[in-house]
Amino acid sequence: QRPGTASGVIFLTLEDETGSANIVVWKKVYETFRKAVIAGRLVRVTGRLQRDGPVTHLLAEHVEDLSPLLATLGRPVLIDSNDGRADETKRPVGGSLRPSARHPREQAKKLFPSRDFH
Repeated sequence: QRPGTASGVIFLTLEDETGSANIVVWKKVYETFRKAVIAGRLVRVTGRLQRDGPVTHLLAEHVEDLSPLLATLGRPVLIDSNDGRADETKRPVGGSLRPSARHPREQAKKLFPSRDFH
């Protein structure tokens, strides 16, 4: 949000299952990280945390656009550990690259059989 009366201050809202916080991006910080603030769909914000009762503000000092990471969601992750024989693995987390039987797409195939009559 960029209210007209905020003297160039940008407000972002950060929400999760525990509540929400306001991210305050001052004009100088906005000018430095303008592209990340405007175009970022997934951003990492670092700064000072400020609490006043139930209200939480994060005063932004650095904004980084991590939007390219959204393309990796749901992909298997390879674990490469050299901590010892018991820890060595070359398999992705979850065991294989095949789709999980628990994936909603796979569940739908079982729940709704095809109506092809050919």
